[in-house]
Amino acid sequence: MTGYLTTHVLDTARGCPAQGIKIALYRVSGNSHRKIAEAVTNEDGRTDSPILPQGEFKPGTYELVFFAGEYLRASGLAEGEPLFLDQVPIRFGMSEEDSHYHVPLLLSPFGYSTYRGS
Repeated sequence: MTGYLTTHVLDTARGCPAQGIKIALYRVSGNSHRKIAEAVTNEDGRTDSPILPQGEFKPGTYELVFFAGEYLRASGLAEGEPLFLDQVPIRFGMSEEDSHYHVPLLLSPFGYSTYRGS
């Protein structure tokens, strides 16, 4: 088995999955960011497949960027310009070559959290 990465977004203000959020995955090396994947959350707040599947996994530093602003505006939870949260970056490391990494985003208009899930 080789490693892979999954993610999902939960709307903690409304208590439901966040559908339609674009997510970009970057590999980070020093000051360099290289986009390696992009996906959109489905009705369950998840991507339809791992954002970094087996076979493409390499240990290293990564960054997920969640483009949450459009979702927050459309849901009626956030207004005004600029939004307090628009793009939410999460930088993390993956060192275990044979592990499933799961990095979710728990989102509200004025705060967010994440953790290493299962």
